[in-house]
Amino acid sequence: MQELDQSIQDKINSWLTGNYDNATKAEIQKLVDDKNLTELTDAFYKDLEFGTGGLRGIMGAGSNRVNKYTIGAATQGLANFLLKKYPNEKIKVAIAHDSRNNSDVLGKVTADVFSANDIHVYFFKELRPTPELSFAVRELSCKSGVMLTASHNPKEYNGYKAYGADGGQFVAPDDKDVMDEVSKISSVDDIKFEGKPENISYLGEEIDNDYLQKITSLSVSPEAIKRQKDLKIVYSPIHGTGITLVPKALKMFGFENVILVDEQTTPDGNFPTVVYPNPEEKEALTLALKKAKETDADLVLATDPDADRVGIAVKNHKGEFELLNGNQTGSLLINYMLEAWEKEGKLTGKEYVIKTIVTTYLIDKIAKSKNVKCYNTLTGFKFIGQVMEEKLGKETFIAGGEESYGYLVGEFVRDKDAVVSAAFIAEMTAFYKDKGSSLYDAMIDMYVKYGFYKEKLVSITKKGKAGAEEIVAMMDRFRENPPKSLGGFKVVTLKDYTLQKETDLDSKSTTTLDFPKSDVLQFITEDGCIVSARPSGTEPKIKFYCSVNAPLANKEEFDKVNAELESKVDEIMKDLDV
Repeated sequence: MQELDQSIQDKINSWLTGNYDNATKAEIQKLVDDKNLTELTDAFYKDLEFGTGGLRGIMGAGSNRVNKYTIGAATQGLANFLLKKYPNEKIKVAIAHDSRNNSDVLGKVTADVFSANDIHVYFFKELRPTPELSFAVRELSCKSGVMLTASHNPKEYNGYKAYGADGGQFVAPDDKDVMDEVSKISSVDDIKFEGKPENISYLGEEIDNDYLQKITSLSVSPEAIKRQKDLKIVYSPIHGTGITLVPKALKMFGFENVILVDEQTTPDGNFPTVVYPNPEEKEALTLALKKAKETDADLVLATDPDADRVGIAVKNHKGEFELLNGNQTGSLLINYMLEAWEKEGKLTGKEYVIKTIVTTYLIDKIAKSKNVKCYNTLTGFKFIGQVMEEKLGKETFIAGGEESYGYLVGEFVRDKDAVVSAAFIAEMTAFYKDKGSSLYDAMIDMYVKYGFYKEKLVSITKKGKAGAEEIVAMMDRFRENPPKSLGGFKVVTLKDYTLQKETDLDSKSTTTLDFPKSDVLQFITEDGCIVSARPSGTEPKIKFYCSVNAPLANKEEFDKVNAELESKVDEIMKDLDV
């Protein structure tokens, strides 16, 4: 019979004999007794990595699992970092959790460890969205924050997002310094689990009210909302935290006809009505779309478990409900905001928007037409937050986003925010309806004006140790042998963000990419198509982002050009042979 590697066996033994609770030891012993070598290997072959954004993994016993000990080690390491960075200061942190199984328990573990280290904790006493945690860090002058969530991952997962004093996830050099401190926690005995209740304060509706009032102040079309206050909006929190704030935000913006998807309003970490609690997945919006058809709604909104991402559906030009992808929604939102600011005479040349390098370049084109800067960052909203901090007081942020359904309007938060985004998506739907147009028609008008950009994301899942190795091998293969042509057009440029190098594949000349190192490859064809390949930082996946574009002469040609671009995307993905 196959045996475990000695290093894995040693780690298992250390957990069975160390200062761990009996339930944890019993869970591990059962795997040993059952000779479940695959599960034992995955649970112990490495320590769950505290990455630049925190932790995310499957819940269970083991060093490569999310549990009170891996969360405790992360918190002790973060506490040690804060105590070194802010000596002789009274340090405050904020903690929130979503609806996932064990998120509340792991939140309490986090609060106890911080408080045991004489760090004052502001702990949301009930589940709250990630963006409100970011807001609270800034509002309460905290040095850090923690959100217990695995975002839109399947129910087996949980995680830990760590934030800095600006309310954004840690960036260089602090991210590496935190990681170093976490890696120094070599024993469970290094973790101070015994909390000090006097160091914990509880947060409630007072923070909700401050946050909601501030985002409501950002509204740019209040008169249109007054005229369209009965706009039919179907909303689902998909069993997550969005139920706590999204309906309130919509009401405060002025919407009076919000229809909830009753089957999905109760927070539940088992996500019983969906396979995958991700608004990017059509299946997750099945019940919302059914309700929309029954009620003849104008707009469908659905947020993920920690309410930082929002998916939408609107009626297309044939009267059928259609899900918009993150690129479409982000482009519409930024176009709407820029046109509103332009109409108000508020564009002075010092305004900017932000997006990631794998998000549609339609946004760059729209921004350029308005003389608004468009900054591109690596994937991950923390990089958008970093630019916002760098530009604070010098330039004015209007909006930003990424293709993975995360957007932000205004400067009160430093992470993607489905609460403010849902409110503004509803507002722009009301604005266009007030003009006799649908949101879908507004999208087609945008394509006629700026060009029809079509994007598609293909994700390939590779689980476990073997899967991780396979993803590395795929990236190595593309790096060493980039495709010669895609979609019938020659690949002329290779951008390698790991090597921070852009290569002209004809002349072989290279230039430096002014970005931090990141495992991303981009292939650009002679006709302007862009394909990006990157391993996910939060899931066992490798992702391929394909972007194609063509002129759209008029609205009547939409279906024809759409079909042509769809065919081109399929051809490109076939050429990639993935």
